Amino acid sequence: MKIETFEMERWQSLHEHDVELNLSDSGAHPLTLRELLEFAPGLDGVLDQALEYTPTQGTPLLRERIAALYPEATPANVLVTTGGAEANCVAAWTLVEPGDEVVAMVPNYGQLPGLVRGLGAKLVPWELSPDWEAGCWRADLEHLESLVNERTRMIMICNPNNPTGAVFDGAWLDGVAAIADRHGAWVLADEIYQGSEFDAPPTPSIWGRGERLIVTNSLSKAYGLPGLRLGWIVSSEAAIEDFWARHDYTTIGPGALSDLLAQRVLEPGVRAQILKRTRDMLTHNCARVTKWMGQAADRLQWIPPRAGAMAWMRYDHPLGSCELAERMRTDHSVLLVPGEHFGSEGWLRIGFGAQSDKLERGLERLATLLETAAV
Repeated sequence: MKIETFEMERWQSLHEHDVELNLSDSGAHPLTLRELLEFAPGLDGVLDQALEYTPTQGTPLLRERIAALYPEATPANVLVTTGGAEANCVAAWTLVEPGDEVVAMVPNYGQLPGLVRGLGAKLVPWELSPDWEAGCWRADLEHLESLVNERTRMIMICNPNNPTGAVFDGAWLDGVAAIADRHGAWVLADEIYQGSEFDAPPTPSIWGRGERLIVTNSLSKAYGLPGLRLGWIVSSEAAIEDFWARHDYTTIGPGALSDLLAQRVLEPGVRAQILKRTRDMLTHNCARVTKWMGQAADRLQWIPPRAGAMAWMRYDHPLGSCELAERMRTDHSVLLVPGEHFGSEGWLRIGFGAQSDKLERGLERLATLLETAAV
């Protein structure tokens, strides 16, 4: 098994702490522990938590609170993981075998496509297409039907989508699940941006819409708590048992403090406050990006996102996306994500979850670079 370099994650890990303005993240600006405890008061429980091994599948209370987010799910349908990354990894590692085909929505976060290729399966891209006139992204179900066959082991989707910020509705999800059911395939739905919608109800989950469903999620993006490294899988009881068996070989279980704090975060009243903080922040910052785009329309084109803290922009400049991102880093101390990391040359992903002043300074520096045509 040979795993390719995860270019985007390596790019971020090498540089995100060494630039003045990090606009490479796709989630809300992280909460501090102090801020979190203002939403969920009570330091004693944190200070008194033994730093022990917790139940490897997650504590009963945490699994109960996660299950409550999904209609008719029970704690037996939940496995707690170390971040959404482990959730995706464990699911793919368990189900995908050499020779399988996996249909994957693209562009998309590169972890699962890289894992699929490393596991010896064939990745079949299902491309999102921009509808510039309607101002939305489309993922055609007839096209999906044409890509799925008896060798298809899994359909991978991300809803809301990274990097486009597109959101797909319940009828569309029903269609994806029905196609999978007809062919005996699994659907893995990465729903990590659910709850980060600006001015709309939460994105519907695929849970409950088909026979072989896997939902992955975490506290990293919509909750602004990536440092807790706390994620989960929701699936059938039998599948959870299989994922748990692989989980025993990876991180074993979540950290005790992360599990405890996640219990507090997912208490309904606290969760509502945290997600409101995210929506307010992202709505405000997206409006700033929209205003800036009005001044840079001759160099940039986008479809405004509906969720997440990321702007996916097509740009007009002689530099390739990796070269342009490198110039932004070295000459302007701003970190962006090049479209090449998503297989989309000529595009950039710009995170707008940062503090507003840093966002505006980063955008100004990008405009300065785009105004120059010199390579």
